[in-house]
Amino acid sequence: MFGYYFSLALRSLRRNVVLTALMILAIGVGIGASMTTLTIFRTMSGDPIPDRSRQLFAAQIDNYGPLHFGSLKAFQTSDQLPPNLTYIDAVALMRAHAAAHQAAMFGTTVPVTPPRAGQLPFQVAARATYADFFSMFEVPFQYGAPWSAADDESRSAVVVITRELNQQLFGGTNSVGRTIRIGTDDYRVAGVIKDWKAAPRFYDLGGGPGGFGNDEQVYLPFTRAVARHLPSNNMSCLKPLGTGVDAVLHSECVWTEFWVQLPTPAAVRAYHDFLVNYAAAQRDTGRFNWPPRVALRDVPRWLAYNHVVSGDVSMLVLVSFAFLAVCLLNAVGLMLAKFMARIAQVSVRRALGADARAIFSQCLVEAGTIGLAGGAVGLALTFLGLGVARGLFGDAAAALTHLAGSDVLITIALSVATALLAGLYLTWRAARIQPAWQLKVQ
Repeated sequence: MFGYYFSLALRSLRRNVVLTALMILAIGVGIGASMTTLTIFRTMSGDPIPDRSRQLFAAQIDNYGPLHFGSLKAFQTSDQLPPNLTYIDAVALMRAHAAAHQAAMFGTTVPVTPPRAGQLPFQVAARATYADFFSMFEVPFQYGAPWSAADDESRSAVVVITRELNQQLFGGTNSVGRTIRIGTDDYRVAGVIKDWKAAPRFYDLGGGPGGFGNDEQVYLPFTRAVARHLPSNNMSCLKPLGTGVDAVLHSECVWTEFWVQLPTPAAVRAYHDFLVNYAAAQRDTGRFNWPPRVALRDVPRWLAYNHVVSGDVSMLVLVSFAFLAVCLLNAVGLMLAKFMARIAQVSVRRALGADARAIFSQCLVEAGTIGLAGGAVGLALTFLGLGVARGLFGDAAAALTHLAGSDVLITIALSVATALLAGLYLTWRAARIQPAWQLKVQ
């Protein structure tokens, strides 16, 4: 019977092409607008590392105290804690090794010279970090492996590169053991990682808009990067800074991220106590003159703390779904107009023996067909909307505007469901028509 009702629905829709197109377009525009914003919202609010988001913690230490410049707050954070650590604190925490796995890091930019003659050097985003970074953040490898802890200690000239850069430099072959020139130095390739992208890039939310875009192509030891004086992309200095590299390293400027892996609540409490004791020790040495203030936040709390999903984005989602409701009201009005023109036809069918259930089923199939067509239009408009976002915001929006297979299914399901919901009242009215009275009026 479904095939029969579907053929009746197509026949009915073809009788008035303009009205049918308006209904489909009304649903499609609403679906396209709501799914575009919902896709961006779901990406921004998603868990970037679900297997370990409750085990990875960002460490913060107050190295400024109650410092304000007039009416300006020292840091744009809710608790006025610096978002990153100083080099002094990052190195001290690494040496203390109070966590089983830990990594200090910072983002930078390096020039890469291709191995083939005639090709010009180009700049790529890079991350200076420790070997534990790759295991902590579950970075998958295509070839090779991370460098070793010994390489961290000896400031070795080793790198891990991405599959994309490996394709560009070595044609995608196994490049482990080969060398690439970064700046004026040759680096040995220790490993090549597969396509991997944390969205948002929770471990460094300062390297792009909201932690999206500007993904690193090169990873090198933190110690090596410091020895070669590579600058951080995210440095905040609220106190006067001297000249020279040593002045930066021994200053109170914050520019290094610091993450630890703590698998149990007991480990979290122990590490928090360790941070408090460390800050108290700094006060005892005279570096700080205020009570210890530290924080330890896992990935979900870190994203919320940094307002990765702003109130504007949440409001935009609500507005888009309100717009979808308006589009559905318009679709209901158009369906009602179509229904009023078919009362006589439905009455004849009822008079010939069709029961209320058959009429109800036929009208629902017709509404679902409209919804399916509206979903196809909405999906096309969603792709268009995400494409416009990519064009406006460039590479930084690439991760935000990726439409996954689940999003496609949600789009079609939402369109059909909303069309059925919009047509539910009409199908109920159609099933309650009294054929005798209607035929008498006609």
